[in-house]
Amino acid sequence: MITLDDIHNAKILIVDDQKANILLLDRVLRTAGYAFVASTMDPTEVCEIHRHNQYDLILLDLAMPVMDGFAVMEGLKAIEKDGYLPVLVLTAEPEHKLRALQAGARDFLAKPFDLAEVLMRVHNMLEVRLLHLETKRLYEAVVNEKKISERLLLNVLPRSVAERLKADPGIIADSFRDVTVLFADIVGFTELSENLSPEELVALLNEVFSLFDGITERRGLEKIKTIGDAYMAVAGVPTPVTDHAGRAAHMALDMLQALQRFNAENGYELQLRIGIHSGAAVAGVIGKSKFIYDLWGDAVNTASRMESQGVVAHTQMTEATRKKLGESFEFEERGAIDIKGKGEMRTWFLTGRKDGELPASRTLQ
Repeated sequence: MITLDDIHNAKILIVDDQKANILLLDRVLRTAGYAFVASTMDPTEVCEIHRHNQYDLILLDLAMPVMDGFAVMEGLKAIEKDGYLPVLVLTAEPEHKLRALQAGARDFLAKPFDLAEVLMRVHNMLEVRLLHLETKRLYEAVVNEKKISERLLLNVLPRSVAERLKADPGIIADSFRDVTVLFADIVGFTELSENLSPEELVALLNEVFSLFDGITERRGLEKIKTIGDAYMAVAGVPTPVTDHAGRAAHMALDMLQALQRFNAENGYELQLRIGIHSGAAVAGVIGKSKFIYDLWGDAVNTASRMESQGVVAHTQMTEATRKKLGESFEFEERGAIDIKGKGEMRTWFLTGRKDGELPASRTLQ
């Protein structure tokens, strides 16, 4: 809300080549309570003065030597990027009024001045100007808040899902017939955490998981969530791809290598246990105020079992994933093991890359 104090504290510039006019307007405005009134008789310096001081209102004479008021307004347009010229023109020529308004002036005062009219038009123009600036600030604040909200939304949801949710805030659930899920768990972290302060514990997890986030993005997977010291990601969601198993396999090998480097650089002896499985899954958004993009289905449960019943410093995968990877990677057969809830399953350890990188990812049409 614009108050009378706001209007009286606005900055006003008087531009006229006649000193008598400047003195008259200055005295009238100050007597009426306007605290910040400046003036110049040199029209060539108006733009620079305004650029430096950002006046709320410029009382501008049109008929001046060297540079008339129309030329001054052209210069002011380069400063007022939003196209709003805070200009009240002063003129004794009736035919100049329309031209001045067309040039961008907001109002005019006829010479000789009617002092009551001067005060009324100055007050009205300042009120409109200050409302314009306040509206602009509020709009920019809303835009900034929207950017922050969108950035936060993208931190918890895939971009395509976030766009769908903004367009239609209803239920989002998608079925995927073939994806690859990866679970990774930091072995022995519970015991390690007993010797760390809360700040050190969070900082350590943040460093490690930030490394994994980078690999997730680089390899084209989607991070689903972290649960304590466990990390879950999926390839082929929310955008189906044909090479989802290869993406997950590369990520698993990258994670093991990244953790080795982290240990060497920081003096830790952290170890990972990773599980991978390929199959069907359902993905969707859970919650209304605190969103989470989550994944369910047999592929999730089986990948979790591959991790929990795996071996430290190894990536264990099912036969289903092993077949999808073909001959691009190196494997070691672990054999058949009894998987909780699944029975006996043939499993493999992923031990390395055979032929370098896989071809570029192929998105299903």
